Amino acid sequence: MAVLAVLATGPGVVEGGGRPALDPLDLALVRGDAVFEALRVYAGRPFRLDAHLDRLARSAEAIDLPLPGDLEDLATRAVAAAGGGDAVLRLICTRGREGSGEGGPAAFAICTDIPGSLEEERRRGLRLVLLTTATDPLVRAASPWLLPGVKTISYAGNMAAQRAARARGADDAVLVGLGGELLEAPTANLWWRTGHTLHTPSLDLGVLAGITRTVLRELAPGLGLKVLEGVFTAEDLAAADEAFLSSSTREIMPVIEVDGAPVADARPGPAAADLQSALRRLATTAPA
Repeated sequence: MAVLAVLATGPGVVEGGGRPALDPLDLALVRGDAVFEALRVYAGRPFRLDAHLDRLARSAEAIDLPLPGDLEDLATRAVAAAGGGDAVLRLICTRGREGSGEGGPAAFAICTDIPGSLEEERRRGLRLVLLTTATDPLVRAASPWLLPGVKTISYAGNMAAQRAARARGADDAVLVGLGGELLEAPTANLWWRTGHTLHTPSLDLGVLAGITRTVLRELAPGLGLKVLEGVFTAEDLAAADEAFLSSSTREIMPVIEVDGAPVADARPGPAAADLQSALRRLATTAPA
């Protein structure tokens, strides 16, 4: 991953090596106490930046983290410094040092290049495994101190799930609740199609309210598809005509296999392709 630009603001920023850096005692490092967003930049235009900033603010509110001002300007300047092409923009907001009275919150805007593997993965489709979380998602969703649907940088569990999936010969995982409820992938929302209906787990289960998830809900009717949110199990997914993941960085990623069993004919499906085309059109032509 190539870093194209790094900009930062706030009293918790330190300078070193020609780039702004994080105080080594910042709670983001010592406790994972920070929030973030990641979004695609198309030809120098961040897609749905306002929606990402709104979600960042909700995440920060959930953990009582004060945000530095003018994050939109910071993001805009980072994109310009990256050269105005295609990129992934990450916004990370940290709490600062614990109890010292020194420093304070910091915000970083980091632009990196687009992972080169994404288009090949989209062409062939992903193999997934189901991993049980051993938690009741409805209880978790009703427990705000467990931060359901909050986008903090505490992603160690998510990354462990992806490593477990790869150790089993898969590309990614889908997390499953204690009662068999399908939830989400570690860094993406889960979808599948039966007939003309797209299914996706309900936000009431504590899954992340993905920005791309919202975009797909907007695009689906124009493609002759309706969207059904609810509580679903592996049996529902097994009966699908196709399946896919959605995220801001990876866009639409078809799924061809779950737990070693093919999804339909084990090929990327037409709805995923249509939604990917519609998403790309929207992102490259509509106002950001």
